[in-house]
Amino acid sequence: MYPLRTKGGKRDPIKNWALPEKVFFACGACHILAYAFIKAYPDSGFAPIWIRPTKGYTGNHIVAVRDNLAFDYHGYSDWHVLFAHFRRRANQRWPGWDAKLIELPQQVLISELKSRRYDSLWLREPKQFRFDALPRAQEYLARFPTPPPRLQSNSEPHE
Repeated sequence: MYPLRTKGGKRDPIKNWALPEKVFFACGACHILAYAFIKAYPDSGFAPIWIRPTKGYTGNHIVAVRDNLAFDYHGYSDWHVLFAHFRRRANQRWPGWDAKLIELPQQVLISELKSRRYDSLWLREPKQFRFDALPRAQEYLARFPTPPPRLQSNSEPHE
């Protein structure tokens, strides 16, 4: 859970684009980063997972997950630890917060129209930001090492 402190920073295209990278990809462009990651490593076994808050709550987030490994604006994390942290932080702000984990098709991440087919999901396309957010995501992604090889495991990315 990453609270945005810049008033209007998510809705105002100029303020949104001016956010530091970590904040930009934590608050409103997480889906673009997940898409860039999966596109950069198509055979790595990662899938986009939407953390969808239960009805009446906010705090959506999309991460790339493979088995017990997640990638988002933090870099690589233990998926269960990351989700537990996310849940704990959300409950500090919104007591009773909970979420469902929904695997999304990759193309949903860069299509407003396709994202609208999911109840409560409405994602901006990369070019719907002040500038194209995909090259920015690719540059941010370059700061992190390639994903480690997949261990032999059949575990699900869900809880």
